[in-house]
Amino acid sequence: MENGSLQTHFYFTLYSYHGDLRYMFLVIMLIVYFCILLLNISIILVVIKEKSLHEPMYIFISCLSINALYGTTGLFPRLSIDLVSDAHIISRPACFTQISVIYSYAVSEFTILSVMAYDRYVAICHPLHYHNIMTPTMTGLLIAGAFSWSFFWMFAGLYITLNLPLCGREITRIYCSNWSVVRLSCVPTVSNNALGMFVAASSVFLPAGFILYTYVRILIVCRRSSSEFRGKALQTCLPHIITFVNYSLASFCDIVLSRYELKDIMKVVALIFSLEFLVIPPIFNPLIYGLTLPEMRKRNPLIKHSGKIALQGWG
Repeated sequence: MENGSLQTHFYFTLYSYHGDLRYMFLVIMLIVYFCILLLNISIILVVIKEKSLHEPMYIFISCLSINALYGTTGLFPRLSIDLVSDAHIISRPACFTQISVIYSYAVSEFTILSVMAYDRYVAICHPLHYHNIMTPTMTGLLIAGAFSWSFFWMFAGLYITLNLPLCGREITRIYCSNWSVVRLSCVPTVSNNALGMFVAASSVFLPAGFILYTYVRILIVCRRSSSEFRGKALQTCLPHIITFVNYSLASFCDIVLSRYELKDIMKVVALIFSLEFLVIPPIFNPLIYGLTLPEMRKRNPLIKHSGKIALQGWG
């Protein structure tokens, strides 16, 4: 047990040798990462530059983009090294750093979406009081609270794992995750699992429950309102709903699949979901918000051009 607690390196077991194909995978990965950087930086710069977008809704959208840049930085640089390396080894400090970045990104995505849901709730259910409630101070506090919540639970989850004596080194993923390290423990992890589930419930399911609550209230108000009001509400809420559903499904599947011993075909499915919540939202969130919100579409030439290309492709 003492030796197990002194593990200095971990080995990723899902990588396999593909010869020259690995360079093709590297090029694809770099293109995806470049698109993520370009799209999200363009959203942030447009919101900063355009004074008409200095509203809570657009500021929260830019926070999603900031979080996307932060989370993908925890994945892509390390992934590019492993794709071209023959020895897929990661040091203990690097592994736990990656866990902290990816975990805090994942929780921040939910907390930012929760803040955005609250913003839409106030705008639709209490329109006359919106500017009195969503002041710059309140907006700043909500942003600080969203990131503070995620970092608090990230440190709580990491503290649990850091104190476990580890007897193994093989991680059945292409990046470090909290549960993949917990499974290497030399001691029973029943109490750790219970505490881990509490952390997951508090950091993920509580924000998700709050989002669902706000949309129930929004639906009640929309049912009593005119068709024109419902159309405007749908226009501002639809991007958020798409983002929330997509991210929730991917996160839920990743959490469930990561906790079981899987057959080879299911390992491929688990691998897809483990990458989906780190790759798809950072690409599609700026496109969804940029294309569906007129103010964003008009002022972001990159998003506008991407939308034209997409429409021509469908045509």
